[in-house]
Amino acid sequence: MLIKSVILRALAMLLSAVMLLTVAGNSNTKEYDVKEPDACLLNFSILSDVHIEGNNNTRYKVFAQSLQNVKKNKSGNDAVVFLGDNTMNGNNTEHMLFCGTVARVLGDQKSLVALGNHDIGNGEGDYAQLQSRWYDYTAAFFDKKLTTPYYYDVIDGYYFIVLGMESHDSNTMKMSDDQLAWLGFTLEDAARSGKPVFVFSHHPSSYASNLNRDSEYDLIDMLSEYSETHDLFYFCGHTHRTLSRSSFREWNGYPETYLPRETELTGEKDNQIYSGTGFGVEVEVYENEVLIRGRNFYTGQWAESGGDALEASYALKKTVAE
Repeated sequence: MLIKSVILRALAMLLSAVMLLTVAGNSNTKEYDVKEPDACLLNFSILSDVHIEGNNNTRYKVFAQSLQNVKKNKSGNDAVVFLGDNTMNGNNTEHMLFCGTVARVLGDQKSLVALGNHDIGNGEGDYAQLQSRWYDYTAAFFDKKLTTPYYYDVIDGYYFIVLGMESHDSNTMKMSDDQLAWLGFTLEDAARSGKPVFVFSHHPSSYASNLNRDSEYDLIDMLSEYSETHDLFYFCGHTHRTLSRSSFREWNGYPETYLPRETELTGEKDNQIYSGTGFGVEVEVYENEVLIRGRNFYTGQWAESGGDALEASYALKKTVAE
């Protein structure tokens, strides 16, 4: 496994170095910062649905420049999270371009990745092989030796929980009893921290269903019950909906943020950059609130709607201590 990781990393770093030459000198990077630097306790960036393709240079340029802007946060990011569909077809070239570029541009920045349906073939191909390939790249680049598509990390005392689909379905997040039971235990541990919990998935929570129809567990019920007394925030992609006010929803008892396709083009064939491309969110944690701010990481600008900042602020049930 170690030898495979070394080989994959070397090849990916070489390929990304060559590809990055195509955007050298074209980067429009701009510094930015959290809203209140002296009061911010934690902040991280989220991007989704990058859909890297080996034969789509335009999409790659958008992604590479966006990453260069992500690292321009004056306060630094505690993490960068990718919500799946990082590749279009889950092949080695696409994984190498995605992972190698993340490693070259963000360096030793803490990064987490979720599994998307396109990363395992979007319902086509050998599911087991594609799943195993995703594990190989998460091990080589994100320090995660996974045997399941779900895991968690603790960053500065905050739980980052990554859920994963366990079937070849494109528009359904099938979850096993094992994953749901694991989630329950993980939330119990997270509750002891007294801090907000962040849950990430490629699919919206309403897309979740159980592999075992007789299961006593249900994702939305679990998250809703936890949110009655604790702070929990859910982030997802997949829908490709444009970032807008409706992207920030609070239903079933917890806020759910829908991220757009980060490399949106006007068409798969003409490859023209769409005005809605480059968008993700920046999440900032303060003593009494969590602030989610829309940002165009491609152009280096904060997102606006009707002249006002496109953001959502949520008061916390529990005050966060340093």
